[in-house]
Amino acid sequence: MIILLDSGPLGLITHPKGGAEAQQCQEWALALRKNGHTALLPEIIDYEHRRELILANLTNAIQRLDTLKESGAYLPVTEKAYLKAAEFWAIARRQGLPTADRFALDADVILAAQASTLDPAEWDRSGQQVIIATTNVGHLTRFTEARLWRDIQ
Repeated sequence: MIILLDSGPLGLITHPKGGAEAQQCQEWALALRKNGHTALLPEIIDYEHRRELILANLTNAIQRLDTLKESGAYLPVTEKAYLKAAEFWAIARRQGLPTADRFALDADVILAAQASTLDPAEWDRSGQQVIIATTNVGHLTRFTEARLWRDIQ
């Protein structure tokens, strides 16, 4: 599997002094790698999470985020993903089910678009499933495969 980390699990993974849930999530992320799965840090989620860490001046968490980013598991947003995100955003609006304020940068549709346009072959994972690991599946499952991080083994 190729797993894209949403901001919830990413926050748990990068929390330097997290409680029991953060420890479980960190162990989960290590187990993914040991079991041959690929966990990716989507660029939009890096931005969404990093801005909060900078605002709160959480330098240890920023260092952990940088370490994850430098590991090679970073997924930049492509033009194809942005075009798909615009489509998802419009579909959600037409259905009366927006995922964010009309004028907000809607990270959920961008993340969903990154997952739906990702070619597993680019990560030497041809034919593998792409899934988003999250703490809130509501908005994401309308557009792509997403599960609670605990439910991904």
